[in-house]
Amino acid sequence: MMKIRVNVHLTTITMNDLNDRIHMKQLIKLLNNHKTRAAWSKGVKAFAFDLLENLESRDITKDNLLNGATDWSQYSYGGCAFIYDQDIAEHLCTPSELKSRKGGDWQPSRNETWLDVQARALGQACSLILRLNRKVK
Repeated sequence: MMKIRVNVHLTTITMNDLNDRIHMKQLIKLLNNHKTRAAWSKGVKAFAFDLLENLESRDITKDNLLNGATDWSQYSYGGCAFIYDQDIAEHLCTPSELKSRKGGDWQPSRNETWLDVQARALGQACSLILRLNRKVK
């Protein structure tokens, strides 16, 4: 009698995968419910969603959020977030600030570029994610 082997590839969801998905949904719910009033806070919250989207089922740690960069400045200057000044300005400024900076054509200050401002906002977004993540656990 001859035995025949049949390999059936099934997609299985382990308990860890299920727990991770539930955890992420709870974190996203907390982030959605996080109150923001100022344009800056709304931009930071939007960056937090972007960072979570790029996480790709890895643990929620600062190193994983940095996605290989050493710090938020390298993340920002490395092109991992917005690369155009106008996009950064629109993301983080009120309409009046945007107008005074000529839609992002002018730098935000003498000491900072828009990429520096974005790096600061990304750092705050990371802190927000880690703080809310502690509430989920």
